[in-house]
Amino acid sequence: MSATGRSLGHVVVIGAGIAGLAAAHRLLGCGARVTVLEAGDRVGGKLLPGEIAGVRVDLGAESMLARRPEAVTLAREAGLGEALQPPATATASIWTRGALRPMPKGHVMGVPGTAAALSGVLSDEGLARIERDADLPRTETGDDVAVGEYVAARLGREVVDRLVEPLLGGVYAGDAYRISMRSAVPQLFQAARTHTSLTEGVREIQAKAAAQQQTGPVFMGIAGGIGRLPLAVAESVRARGGEILTGTPARELRREPAGGWRITTGERVLHADAVIVAVPAPAAAGLLRAESPGAAAELSAVEYASMALITLAYRRSGLRLPEGSGFLVPPVDGRTIKASTFASHKWGWIAEEDPDVVVLRTSVGRHGETEILGRDDADLVEVSRRDLREATGLDAAPLRTRVTRWTDGLPQYPVGHHARVARIRGHVAKLPGLAVCGAQYDGVGIPACIASAYAAVDQLAGDPAGVAELTANPVQSLHGGAGE
Repeated sequence: MSATGRSLGHVVVIGAGIAGLAAAHRLLGCGARVTVLEAGDRVGGKLLPGEIAGVRVDLGAESMLARRPEAVTLAREAGLGEALQPPATATASIWTRGALRPMPKGHVMGVPGTAAALSGVLSDEGLARIERDADLPRTETGDDVAVGEYVAARLGREVVDRLVEPLLGGVYAGDAYRISMRSAVPQLFQAARTHTSLTEGVREIQAKAAAQQQTGPVFMGIAGGIGRLPLAVAESVRARGGEILTGTPARELRREPAGGWRITTGERVLHADAVIVAVPAPAAAGLLRAESPGAAAELSAVEYASMALITLAYRRSGLRLPEGSGFLVPPVDGRTIKASTFASHKWGWIAEEDPDVVVLRTSVGRHGETEILGRDDADLVEVSRRDLREATGLDAAPLRTRVTRWTDGLPQYPVGHHARVARIRGHVAKLPGLAVCGAQYDGVGIPACIASAYAAVDQLAGDPAGVAELTANPVQSLHGGAGE
């Protein structure tokens, strides 16, 4: 039984990424009978464990936000509590204006509370432009506004191009001048609506955070890799009686005349009392087109960015890298890579698995970029090595390399995204026993995806309070955290 006492019966979850698995896990706790359908041959979506030079690594997301509880709590519930591990270092850099510079502190997604916070990253002219914010008249936000557009109007383009853009690009692989401030950085949007001065609003955000006395790491990893999380959740789902069918794409979703849903796969027809659609927007649009053309049309309009991760393993002997977890790269500097993580610095468990091996990751690809991702694997490795050499002096030949491509891996959150999500959910709400969840709605990070899954279950269970708790908090990227 659910928390409200309503029997959910048989629920089919379409999609076995972390959102779908989290939904299945929660449904079993509500007493439902659960079947998960996954088109691919594995579970986990963008969470992918791998190996290089005998060392376990993540080939997708590598960390999760720890200041939100959903992901860390789910990991503990799935038996990974003892494996949770914060980064060994929280120090990162930014490669800009020809040098690796310490990542500034005292900012909110790159937006500073004072000009001094960005000293060393911005030019003297850029710092002086920030100081003008206090004297400018109000800049209206309307119902939504692009992060880059608003911040540039208040503080100048250099703040956006040198810091906001690489930080947001790490989350969405998108363009700061298109990304919705309301959806991507809601606390900044609220500050912009309540303060004339943006820097004053940021200082208030910082003061509130200090008053809450938040302690502990911002991000968390898992020894052996974040890719262990979906595997552990899937194991828990199966152990509690849930069924997970891989290689089983849902091809059609239709309402039954007498109530409930009919799901057609390539080989069988399933009947369910309720369905949660937990697949990316294009696949969700195809499934919903027959019963909810309005939702399907909105989902079809969601854009995605593609990217690639290049993982490189080196012999430690004679290797020298800068301190810290890695660095971000502003697009304005014209480099090919957009970030690098010194994985063996960042994660103690990687260094412990083989002290003689050092693992690095780089990432390439932003929304709208097609040329770089069209290159073959060897070329992506070569351009990564070239940029690493120029940034850090690393000139050694790697022992092993791996290129992992995430085609259409990250949904984009343009201005008006919140309204589109509201329209999608409005259409879906008209169909009893149907809910949606995933990265295209309320945040692309692991905790946000899990929260959207829980809200979908609460919707089916008739718990409006649970749905209301869902918030669009800014979250970490596919590659995870500052430095990549």
